[in-house]
Amino acid sequence: MEAAYATRKQQLLEECQVAPEIFHQVMPRLETFMVPFVNTFCRQEPSQHAQTYVCGLLSDVERKNVASIAYRFGQDRLPLQRFIGWAAWEDEPLRQELRGQVAQQLGHDDGVLVFDPSAFPKSGTASVGVARQWCGRLGKVDNCQVALSLGYVSAKGHTLVDMRLYVPKEWTTDQARLKKAGVPKDRRGYRTRHQLALDMLEQHGGVLPHAWIAGDDEMGRPYWFRRRLAGLGKRYLLAVPSNTLMRDLETALPAYNGRGRRPQRPWQGVEQWATALPENAWRRIDVRDGAKGPLVVDVVTRRVVSRTPKRQQGHEEMVVVMRYRDRDKQEVVKVDYSLSNAEPETPQWACARVAKAEHRIEECLQRSKSEAGLADDEVRHWTGWHHHQTLSLIATWFLVTETLRGKKMDARHHVTTDSPRHRGDLVRGFAVRDDVTYGARTPEAIATQ
Repeated sequence: MEAAYATRKQQLLEECQVAPEIFHQVMPRLETFMVPFVNTFCRQEPSQHAQTYVCGLLSDVERKNVASIAYRFGQDRLPLQRFIGWAAWEDEPLRQELRGQVAQQLGHDDGVLVFDPSAFPKSGTASVGVARQWCGRLGKVDNCQVALSLGYVSAKGHTLVDMRLYVPKEWTTDQARLKKAGVPKDRRGYRTRHQLALDMLEQHGGVLPHAWIAGDDEMGRPYWFRRRLAGLGKRYLLAVPSNTLMRDLETALPAYNGRGRRPQRPWQGVEQWATALPENAWRRIDVRDGAKGPLVVDVVTRRVVSRTPKRQQGHEEMVVVMRYRDRDKQEVVKVDYSLSNAEPETPQWACARVAKAEHRIEECLQRSKSEAGLADDEVRHWTGWHHHQTLSLIATWFLVTETLRGKKMDARHHVTTDSPRHRGDLVRGFAVRDDVTYGARTPEAIATQ
């Protein structure tokens, strides 16, 4: 095992060699990249500010806010601050251009739309949407803004495409506070994060080709949301908490003694149910080559019904449990629980792919925060928040396009279209050479009991 992995590690290191010309002409490419976005402006001044701000978001300044970016390029702070903070330009045309490019370059019929709440720690109480609420970044309840992000994942790549600010209920009852923060009148009513997700799905679902909806356990927890997605004809795989109650429809009914109501299958927490399964119920699937060795998951799927908030039996779903194992395949390091309305014959490797897509967006958010200044805004106004977020999403998309360009150039230098690696990249749109890989094998071949 160690000898085989040492060989595989050397192959991976060789694949990491980057052709020098990949980095040539980056700034001219950024200027060309920005053209369709700045063309949405009617005047030259905002076009120049947009280009300056995106360049600053992609630069090496420590805090990617207005003041730091203006200083970085030797400009007066006030014009750039006005452009970001309160200038009357619409960000929706820029987001529309972004969605169109993502659909064109990454679009695939088997794509996944991923919803993921993200928190931004803040000081004070004046910034729009700030409240004491759960902050995943800090791992506790604290003062922060929360936004719901929408990501797109396909075999061609992954990126963020939109973000909506969550306005807490305490804000929606204070009209003076909403007015001061510049929240538009049509956005002042309280909307849950799941309602924001449905709004984005309605707006973007027809533009971004997809076959799945995915999300973390906050998105999968409410029964009504899963039911609504099913009613819209959407196939979902949403993580759920480990204490979610369900009935296993593939177990035998309890014996009936002839009197009273016929007994029903017992309600069980999904974690309790999964722990009691025998080892032969799990199927092992290779996911990727990790830094310390091959990473594998054990997967089990069953037809179940979950319990609704009214303690009734919900619609039929499929539970998907994934156990992540360490490099020695001995110890379980993480367990994910999900519910899906996919067809019973859906391959388990397909469920693993969608579950992995949800983690992809977490990586996208982290990249956007660390490399494109997503969390570095210092604005209080609704308009400024959306201006900053829009330009940060565009900066992130530029990083993605550069990554895709690098892979294409690397492929021309190291891989032919007939090579095993290239063939593996094309297997069912799943075996991609970016953290989820099957090499030259098909998903069916690598999934073993």
